[in-house]
Amino acid sequence: MNKTKTKKARRKRAAPVSAKPGRTEKSVARREAILAAALEEFAARGFEGARLDDVARRAGVAKGTIYLHFRDKETLFQELIRSTLTPIVAMIEAAGKTDMPLRAVFDHLAGAFVREVLGTQRKDIVRLILSEARRFPKLAEYYYREVPERAFAAVRGLVRKAIDRGEIVDDTLFWFPQLIIAPALVAVVWDGLFDKYEKLDAEAMLRAHFNLVFNAIERRPS
Repeated sequence: MNKTKTKKARRKRAAPVSAKPGRTEKSVARREAILAAALEEFAARGFEGARLDDVARRAGVAKGTIYLHFRDKETLFQELIRSTLTPIVAMIEAAGKTDMPLRAVFDHLAGAFVREVLGTQRKDIVRLILSEARRFPKLAEYYYREVPERAFAAVRGLVRKAIDRGEIVDDTLFWFPQLIIAPALVAVVWDGLFDKYEKLDAEAMLRAHFNLVFNAIERRPS
């Protein structure tokens, strides 16, 4: 075989490799379109009422394409939880690696919650869990493992560091991290039920809540 034929043969063997990134990008784009369509469909119809046919129609794909990425409707919903809400939990976990005072951390997270959850469609996932969890316990368990359980562990770590640094004298938040999370849930519920009647300044409410909590647990100068 001469050199020209050898070069042509190498190019033929290399061609599928160069094409692969394009196929991958299309696959990722379809997957993201399916997730976005699923969020809209679940938000509009609830978990039980949502149909994969309608998700496919919204996403502009064949129904069979959904099954290339997700086993069933439950798996699709679980991926929505993982992809939309666990990045928020990761922010709390990352805060534990800093030396910011505990109160400053929570003030920062209050702003992030308003921007990244309450100001986006992520809040629809939280509402769906609140409304559907009793009927679909597997979804509730998945949500708990991916979101509250991790968030509570991160809050407990932050509180323990604050106690060790002498910032606070009370371990209430260690035992009841729900006290930090609760007003965020109130804000989500209020936004869905009563926002058109009375606007709620969610960030101000969160900070007011933190004021009440920290007034009770912060170390006072001697």
